[in-house]
Amino acid sequence: MRTTKAARLLAAAAVTALALLTACDGDTGDPEGAARVGKTPVQPRAAKPRVNVLPGMPPVDDPADLYSADRPNRLSPVVAGFPSRVYVPNTNSDTVTVIDPATYRVVDTIPVGRQPQHVVPSWDLKTLWVNNDLGNTLTPIDPRTGRAGRPVDVHDPYNLYFTPDGRYAVVMASMDRQLVFRDAHTMKTVKTVPVACYGVNHADFSIDGRYFIVSCEFSGELLKVDTARMEVLGKEKLPLRGAMPQDVKVSPDGKLFYIADMMADGVWVLDGDKFTPPRLLATGKGAHGLYVSRDSREMYISNRGEGTVSVFDFTRNRLTRKWRLPGGGSPDMGGVSADGKVLWLSGRYNSEVYAIDTRTGAQLARIGVGNGPHGLAVYPQPGRYSLGHTGVFR
Repeated sequence: MRTTKAARLLAAAAVTALALLTACDGDTGDPEGAARVGKTPVQPRAAKPRVNVLPGMPPVDDPADLYSADRPNRLSPVVAGFPSRVYVPNTNSDTVTVIDPATYRVVDTIPVGRQPQHVVPSWDLKTLWVNNDLGNTLTPIDPRTGRAGRPVDVHDPYNLYFTPDGRYAVVMASMDRQLVFRDAHTMKTVKTVPVACYGVNHADFSIDGRYFIVSCEFSGELLKVDTARMEVLGKEKLPLRGAMPQDVKVSPDGKLFYIADMMADGVWVLDGDKFTPPRLLATGKGAHGLYVSRDSREMYISNRGEGTVSVFDFTRNRLTRKWRLPGGGSPDMGGVSADGKVLWLSGRYNSEVYAIDTRTGAQLARIGVGNGPHGLAVYPQPGRYSLGHTGVFR
């Protein structure tokens, strides 16, 4: 009993001493008391929601905006020193036209393989891949020097994407009716996935990177594909006879996918998680390319069949403007400048490229290029990594 009593006395003395030290230090646990001695109370931090991403994929910085890394001029150190250029694949000329966006002048013409369709930034941002569809090759371009390297044999590379973890390239083998997963660096085949639809061409990934949506141009269908398992999860027939889906883009919050359709003259709006029949948003004749603004508020929709660009406001969930190219044209694929001020689009049937002011919709330049310009890439652009196509950055 004497030992227990002594222990209690010692404990009480320790508590008293601690209280005296705390009082002298001015930290009473009372915000008003803290203010009296010139201290600011520490406010509890609200925990940010986390996205359970595909293993190996960089974390999602802002779950409310998966394009948050694409802000104006926020270039990765990887691309520091790369000259700003616009690379235009001329499908019928078998060349890539290189434009200096500061002067709107052609500075180079690079011979490539047969029928180049798109110029695609690699996942690690270090290489531009030219998709020579009928040439069955990929031509690498070093964006630091602008020089082309030795072509790599890849069959039917109509379009090219990269999984969010950077492990695989996904070749959209349109005529072969396949999705071909390849090593992202060597381009050696890892897995070939036959598909039941016809004309696989464009895609985008869910916010967590665990699946992606693919458009099938010639059969009017959409695919949902498991990224890690490299398997088709589902197929959805678009509810319009003769539908021809094109570019695919996920909303900033990751909740919806938008799919341009050149025969439906608008954009399908799809719930990717549920993968239920989408609804149609009419935009203009020949809707084709989709590009998100640098502040993630708007999406530019190129209407190839009528020479216009529609502007969709994500926050207001509606179309707000339509810009018409003076003298007409055939705006197709492209990208937004690093500072977000210019939208660059190829003129597919007019052998030209358009530079459009993203604030006013005014045409800044119309530049002659080769025959059949298609998936041009504006490079470099902001972002931590590339998911492919003409530049889908996160």
